[in-house]
Amino acid sequence: MRTAIIGGGIAGLAAAYELEQARAAGASIEYTLFEARERLGGCLASEIVGGTVLERGPDSFLSEKPAATELCRELGLAGELIPSNDAARKTYIVVKNRLVALPDGLMFLVPTKLIPTATTRLFSLTTKLRMGLELLHPPRPTGLPDEAVATLVERHFGREAVERLADPLLSGIFGGNASQLSARTVLPRLVEMESKYGSLTRGMLAAHRQMRAKAKAAAKKNGAANGNGHGQAGSNSRPAARSIFTSLRGGMQQLIDTLAARLDPASVRLATPVRGLAQVEGGWRVQAGEDTVLKAEMYDTVIVASPAWAAGTLLGPVDAELGEELGAIPYSSSITVNLIYDEAKLGRLPDGFGFLVPASEGRAMLACTFVHRKFLGRTPPGSPRRAVLRAFLGGMKNDALLAGTDAALVATVRRELSEILGEDVVGIGVEPEHTQVSRWRRAMAQYAVGHQERMQRIAARVAALPGLRLAGNAYDGIGIPDCIRLGRRAAKELLAAGF
Repeated sequence: MRTAIIGGGIAGLAAAYELEQARAAGASIEYTLFEARERLGGCLASEIVGGTVLERGPDSFLSEKPAATELCRELGLAGELIPSNDAARKTYIVVKNRLVALPDGLMFLVPTKLIPTATTRLFSLTTKLRMGLELLHPPRPTGLPDEAVATLVERHFGREAVERLADPLLSGIFGGNASQLSARTVLPRLVEMESKYGSLTRGMLAAHRQMRAKAKAAAKKNGAANGNGHGQAGSNSRPAARSIFTSLRGGMQQLIDTLAARLDPASVRLATPVRGLAQVEGGWRVQAGEDTVLKAEMYDTVIVASPAWAAGTLLGPVDAELGEELGAIPYSSSITVNLIYDEAKLGRLPDGFGFLVPASEGRAMLACTFVHRKFLGRTPPGSPRRAVLRAFLGGMKNDALLAGTDAALVATVRRELSEILGEDVVGIGVEPEHTQVSRWRRAMAQYAVGHQERMQRIAARVAALPGLRLAGNAYDGIGIPDCIRLGRRAAKELLAAGF
């Protein structure tokens, strides 16, 4: 089987790794990984500056999704995995230039504790009363059309909860806004809870009780197994709590470099954009290279792991309807700005991981992470101690920021940090030791209302094209573990089909 993999981001690399594993095990396989850029990894890119790890793109992955951790262990990177410093986890929302901590008991978008919700400065009295009355919300019939996350949240908690909670939280994850994202795709558990319980608060509390009961039963079973009936210690032991986020000691670039080293170098073509894709008798013809030096090659199968808008352009001549569906998936752009400071020259930063900025604040920044707090060991030990502030800009409504110069973007971030944190903390006069700006154009897929129905239509069109698979963040999960899972699954499916 000869397979072309189009796109050298984490999804394409995961697919290539799966094929390489099969080839090494004796399967009759050839593959070629085409990447238009001069480097692999897509948005995963790290740089080490004076011992400080800077992430240009995603800095970690969700620990609860196993695909990334499993791959790291397979690659021998288990000892390089580091957990987020959840003991110091605290997140703020900017409200009228003031940092307001997310209240205790907030389970994503749902308040579950009375006193913290009643005393928080995040919400007005009207919203707090509405949150209390939400317990009486009746169940919603099943089978209704998909709707925006904002519609779901506003129905239960009011408009202020959308602006100060749903929008900034989802912007930090998707780079989009709650008025466009699909509730059924992005928040399926809340949609299910609404149908079963009516009240999201009651549904979340019920889910929490079930989780605690399962954990207690598992701990009891584990304790009994450890004790073995002989009074050995074990009944009091508790499994270590899993961190929310996981990263790599040397940055996410470690994963990319290690994956790339496991591939056959002759099978990887950098700076080789795919210009044409055609289904022909016996397989697929791939045209790649610069316009003046195009080379056509035949393959039995193709995994398209490029962004959906690029996949749509390639597949449009093969299947116009498929091309239109792929091209209609919206994307947002983003900018990351890393600032390294001598911590001694800063005033005291607020406790926690950082803050989120609602769109209603009218700022360029969407969020800021205190990197040296989120992952310990990302800055070198000793003196002077470094602080790293990582700002995010962009989103669906701010593509114009991409045209700004690095200097202008850094100045914007420094000004807004000064206004939000206070000049006594990080004033304009406090010069960063190093700055780094990264732009990611149309990098984050948006799961708009009706996304699941679109995925069904895309799946039907792909099924009619033997030897074709799609992988990436546009389909069934935007995170690193999702892309790894989808890339490996695409390769496994083609191997199982025996092309």
